[in-house]
Amino acid sequence: MTPNTLIIGIDIAKHPHVARAQDYRGIEMGATCYFDNTQEGFRPFIGWIHQLKESCKMESVITGMEPTGHYWLN
Repeated sequence: MTPNTLIIGIDIAKHPHVARAQDYRGIEMGATCYFDNTQEGFRPFIGWIHQLKESCKMESVITGMEPTGHYWLN
């Protein structure tokens, strides 16, 4: 992880899913992204990541979500 890494956290327990972005210091970047658990819902999520990466001048992206509890259903 570097200062040029965009960090995406995804809450998949929500319907629709909710994603937020931050930099390595924890400073929030961009607006919240809401997307459905479908292929059609995933496309805008990927577009949101690419837009943030470009607008915030980031070189790489790390995404994360919690894979425990009922989350595996999605």
